[in-house]
Amino acid sequence: MVAEIRDLRVRVDGRLIVDGVSLRVPPGRVTALIGASGSGKTTTGLALLGEYPAGAEVTGEVRVEGGGRVGYVPQHPAAALNPARRVLALLMDIARAQVRHLPLRRRRLAARERVLEAMSEAQLPSAAELLRRYPHQLSGGQQQRVVLAQALLLGARVVVADEPTTGQDALTKSRIVEQLTAVSARGIAVVLLSHDLDVVRALADEVVVLRAGRVVESGPAQRLLLAPQQAWTRELLEDQTELPPCEAPATEQPVLRIRALTARHRDGSRAATVVLRTAELDLFPGQSLAVVGRSGSGKTTLARCVAGLHRDHDGEVLLDGAPLPRSLRDRDRGQLAAVQYVFQDAHAAFDEHRPVVHQVARTAVRLRGADEDTALREALTTLAGLGLPEELARRHPGRLSGGELQRAALARALLARPRVLVCDEITSGLDPVTRRGILDVLTGLVRGRDGLSLVLITHDLDTASLAHRVAVLDAGELVEQGPARRILTAPSHPFTVSLMETTARLATGTAG
Repeated sequence: MVAEIRDLRVRVDGRLIVDGVSLRVPPGRVTALIGASGSGKTTTGLALLGEYPAGAEVTGEVRVEGGGRVGYVPQHPAAALNPARRVLALLMDIARAQVRHLPLRRRRLAARERVLEAMSEAQLPSAAELLRRYPHQLSGGQQQRVVLAQALLLGARVVVADEPTTGQDALTKSRIVEQLTAVSARGIAVVLLSHDLDVVRALADEVVVLRAGRVVESGPAQRLLLAPQQAWTRELLEDQTELPPCEAPATEQPVLRIRALTARHRDGSRAATVVLRTAELDLFPGQSLAVVGRSGSGKTTLARCVAGLHRDHDGEVLLDGAPLPRSLRDRDRGQLAAVQYVFQDAHAAFDEHRPVVHQVARTAVRLRGADEDTALREALTTLAGLGLPEELARRHPGRLSGGELQRAALARALLARPRVLVCDEITSGLDPVTRRGILDVLTGLVRGRDGLSLVLITHDLDTASLAHRVAVLDAGELVEQGPARRILTAPSHPFTVSLMETTARLATGTAG
């Protein structure tokens, strides 16, 4: 075994978040840890790096053979990259330390060769061009592969991949599967922490199921995924219940109209790069629109333009026929309330030092002029309606799971009483059970709130199937749009066809 965990217990604030976990990690194999949000997957994985939550009490044994290095690919890789340094500088820092034994005149060339080799092993095409970029100029998938290249440069014997397919479309997921397969083929152990069961089926040799910090079941992937022994594992592996979209209500005028939108990204003094072109897109009252496409296709840029978070664009975004100012700073209180944005990373959207309920209530005070007592009561009622009782609502964000925080983020947006709710990949980091709960909430909100319309930014076609309409982006272009049922059963554009075919292959456990 290249690494082993024995009887690990991690206690934070008197609560056991990992309770007696044991794990053996063989070289050249993929060991997948699966479980609901808050099950202890990430804490167990980070234990291999010797990292634990602040103030944690730890018992048990964690051993890595020969004191070997452990690489870590985080769920949000941008957090692991220095935004002020180009990719080449980030990787050369590591490579230089490994060529110091060479004569001085040979070191730079040797270090660069090592960097290019690591980039190739991490399956980063056009490496020379990417090396000149800053992290923010890369897509999420590219950032992830740069972090993996760092781990390979360091000579990692074990790579911990924490939710590596979060927010990725089927085509990008397929490349990630190929990438991690290639890593394990080199004899490196991969510990995969994932809620994405299609990727687990395609990659894992062994599966460990966690619940509330304990191992519920473990064994060879083929046996466990096909014939789970425990009821909780069967519930976790249960197929997504399909929720057909409600019938589109009769309507006359769109609540939101996008016309001739061209958005750009700028890099300092360099010329602007066009990242999105959308000629025409409408959202009607009481309807939901899913925007799908691969990583880097412009989905989030479109959402940010609607929300006033990306101002560098031409064209118009109209609310009830009136143009919305490009920047959030120029929108009045009514416009701010009318269009609410729910971010993918709920943890980053909350202040760690204030109770969740007070942050939720603040929306009603700031955007609707409610007094603090009224806002607090409304916040508690809304949170309870979304499945967060008062005991959880009064906690600080760090003591809630990802799924619980997403519900709180939804509640905060709803307290503005918006006309349009923009949800950016808000189920992508969640396990199947929590994901089903959030989607139930979203479909219920559209059905139950008069005039509320929903924009779902998603890479996931099952999620898109819940919408009334689907818009497909590829390389910044709107390539197809129409009723969800037609787009997802009889697509006309080759990219949409490819996306659906790759999704089907992943669902059967094959990446190629």
